[in-house]
Amino acid sequence: MLEQLLTWDRNTFVYLNGLGSPEYDQFWSIATEISTWIPLFLLFLLLFVLKFPKRKALFNIVSVTSIALFITFLTHLVKIWAKRPRPCNDESINSFIRILKTPVDYSFFSGHASSSFAITTLVVLLMRNNIKWAWIFFIWPLLFSYSRIYVGVHFPLDILVGALIGTTTGILFYKVQGKIIAHDT
Repeated sequence: MLEQLLTWDRNTFVYLNGLGSPEYDQFWSIATEISTWIPLFLLFLLLFVLKFPKRKALFNIVSVTSIALFITFLTHLVKIWAKRPRPCNDESINSFIRILKTPVDYSFFSGHASSSFAITTLVVLLMRNNIKWAWIFFIWPLLFSYSRIYVGVHFPLDILVGALIGTTTGILFYKVQGKIIAHDT
């Protein structure tokens, strides 16, 4: 069964990666960079400051920073443990796929997917009562995650597991923050 899942994962990656074309390469190469999303992070910060009392805004900022550090550490540990090669480094497919980036570390699970879904889930849960359109922030992790397949560095399962772990982590951090605030008042 695991072998079938990995075959599906590989075939799905080859298909999705093969949908790319040179006219979109620059867009996806830019979308996959963390620095591209700095204005979004600044928007999160600004919205916290504008929509919440100072103490709550600071607590939200600390929570988002904490989740980013936690999920980065967790992702790093799992990558070292799983040791799954990235598609761009997989000799069975790298001769016929589109490769725009070539990181040399491991693939499972995607740090881009886990961190973007964790942060976005937490931000949306924190803001949903103050900003009705906060759900739109999920466009970021969707684009950010897909970009990793497009540029040739993550399999779909890397993305799906990263998104699931990130979303779950975001929900857990939100619940813990709620308990801390309830205890503090």
